Amino acid sequence: SSLLFDCFYCYVNLLGNEAGRMIFDGEILLAKNGELLARNQLLSFEDFQVRSFYLENKKQEIAPIQPKEWEFAQASALGLFDYLRKSKSRGFVLSLSGGADSSTIAILVAEMVKRGIDELGFNGFISKSGIPLTVQSNQPEKELVGQLLVTAYQGTRNSSFDTLHSAQTLAKSLGAKFYSWSIDEEVDSFTEKIEKAIGRKLTWEQDDLTLQNIQARSRSPIIWMLANLNNALLLSTSNRSEGDVGYATMDGDTSGSISPIAAVDKHFILNWLLWAEKNLDRPGLAAVNALTPTAELRPIERTQTDEKDLMPYPVIVEIERLAIRDRRSPLDVFYLLREELPIDEEILKGYIKKFFRLWSRNQWKRERFAPSFHLDEFNIDPKTWYRFPILSGGYQEELEQLDQI
Repeated sequence: SSLLFDCFYCYVNLLGNEAGRMIFDGEILLAKNGELLARNQLLSFEDFQVRSFYLENKKQEIAPIQPKEWEFAQASALGLFDYLRKSKSRGFVLSLSGGADSSTIAILVAEMVKRGIDELGFNGFISKSGIPLTVQSNQPEKELVGQLLVTAYQGTRNSSFDTLHSAQTLAKSLGAKFYSWSIDEEVDSFTEKIEKAIGRKLTWEQDDLTLQNIQARSRSPIIWMLANLNNALLLSTSNRSEGDVGYATMDGDTSGSISPIAAVDKHFILNWLLWAEKNLDRPGLAAVNALTPTAELRPIERTQTDEKDLMPYPVIVEIERLAIRDRRSPLDVFYLLREELPIDEEILKGYIKKFFRLWSRNQWKRERFAPSFHLDEFNIDPKTWYRFPILSGGYQEELEQLDQI
């Protein structure tokens, strides 16, 4: 506009998590003749920002453009802080599995404290939070994290020592309160009752999905109990890639007050964790980044992994981009991706069929997800972004076209 009309252009945006989902960046800028002259640093924890500049055709205090990894951390931290104080909650509770998703959320809460303190100071952060926090040790940041974030590792006989170690190490490094317990007794109780009712034993060969889901669902009531005791927000750990294909247990790992990363794809999360370990100085992520993503719901000897259950996460991202964001047909997706991805054509067809079928039959899950932040130009949130029918033909005719080429 400033170039087209040969004028100065001044822009001011809202700041913070205004209503629960959208996080405004609070951008202030001045431009002339299509050139940026002044710009503030985005996503401040302050109530507002005031900037002054001269109407002169010269550059004045232009804040650097931050990498997307930094913006993800800053926006999420600010969003969590505003959600916390505006909901009048006293903190967060997180079922910390030691895997990528829950570890990402734990880091974001710790970054909320760190970045809030850096901008507002200790007293300013505590005052604005509206929570009666106290600082008494020589590690005040960790002490505040410990008062605001309660985590629990809820293991079963299918859990590994590696994920327990990962969760425990990360929680300790952040200062978060950490609990650990087994839910085997609850799972066995539910299973035995069903077995008695139907008159047979459940087996992994015959009842795989049922035996996986009961573990995830058994974790929900007790972690909700911890959230209620603390008058805290329960953080759900589902990501966007899982939302695409329904790789989540309703009333299990989807349970929560808010789902901070439900708009973020898993491929980004895995790469962000590697970036965060180094660039955010979070050495506690070393054990997390050494793990292969897995739900740990099948017996260990069955070597369950997320990508073995689904498909490679980068492939999900590419199919989602074309199929959901760009609304391309299965055939179009195939023609485009066979030129972009080094994958056997028959395997690629299988991935595309699986994605479209799982996407179609799992809309009912997406309708029930906890509120999520809008952090990207694309979102699958059906309440505010991407509508899709709960019942549909499931692209049956379109998918049959793949078999004809």
